[in-house]
Amino acid sequence: MTARPRRSCLYMPGANTKAMEKAKTLAADVLLLDLEDSVAPDVKDLARTQVADAVKAGGYGKREVIVRVNALATPWGRDDIAAAGSARPDGMLAPKVESGEEVRALNAAMDAAGFAAAASLWVMIETPRAILNIADIAAAVKGTRLSCFVMGLNDLAKETRARAGANRAAFFTAMSLAVTAARAEGLTAIDGVYNDIANADGFRAECEQGLEFGFDGKTLIHPTQIDTANAVFAPTEDEVQRARSVITAFALPENAGKGVIKVDGRMTELLHLEEAKRVVAVSDAIAALA
Repeated sequence: MTARPRRSCLYMPGANTKAMEKAKTLAADVLLLDLEDSVAPDVKDLARTQVADAVKAGGYGKREVIVRVNALATPWGRDDIAAAGSARPDGMLAPKVESGEEVRALNAAMDAAGFAAAASLWVMIETPRAILNIADIAAAVKGTRLSCFVMGLNDLAKETRARAGANRAAFFTAMSLAVTAARAEGLTAIDGVYNDIANADGFRAECEQGLEFGFDGKTLIHPTQIDTANAVFAPTEDEVQRARSVITAFALPENAGKGVIKVDGRMTELLHLEEAKRVVAVSDAIAALA
């Protein structure tokens, strides 16, 4: 798993140059420059040019810049990938991916488009078939750039006719399967958007729920959501302090070779050491963004 923070992943419409410029001042970990849902068909070409120009111009600092393209099956997908590849962002987000075969096709398209060797492939998990094929999609990480799952629960609700409700119970299975498959293959998992921008309490509650499911961060639709997502998906001070204590304890000479030790009165195993190292790595990576 990458220690790169992806707590807040903010969608920015590619047709809006002012928004993409404003993004340079925002505290989002990831900027998702969008050519898909937020862009009407008659301005797809314009948005593609504007996004490519924005990425080439740079100025986004330590923020991870990902371009969301249209699907390969659409009239715009291949042109989007070619333009993004020439601009060389940190990665590409593909919508409505439903199989490992599609992941490999997207990876080949990225290679052909000239994406940097380190550029990552993110995929939207937002259809019933994607949930049914989730293990196959995750396993396609082998030999590809696949790095991250992004939940698209609005689309999944439309496709399944589910009524999400305040607690998203209709999506518990899909969310859990996506996180489980991501963890099995070492991928990042990002929770879906929260639509009620004005409901700050509801947004925080959904972030906390996403954290409980195991997500690494959340996709956002408005800058006002950034600070809450950054706070919820960051390790707490107590968690970091506990993690450092575990690492220090296992490093003591008297604990060499032990699989179980006592740390601050708690029985602590090697699995806790691995988690402690992850927590500290994430905390340090967040600090490095400041």
